[in-house]
Amino acid sequence: MAHYKSISKKLRLGKHQRRTKWAPFWISLRVLGTGKKVHPSNFTSIKRNWKRHKLKLKPRKIKKRR
Repeated sequence: MAHYKSISKKLRLGKHQRRTKWAPFWISLRVLGTGKKVHPSNFTSIKRNWKRHKLKLKPRKIKKRR
């Protein structure tokens, strides 16, 4: 990837970066109660991986200067 990224591409990459994280630890306590120990990844609906699935993002078209 290019060393300098356009701001629109950075914003979209940042949005998708949040989809890679697990659910917070207190979600398992809230859903199942205090007696159960379950990994937080079980409650995450969308799990992204940078090596397996690419985003195929393209920068937005910029008007040419005259």
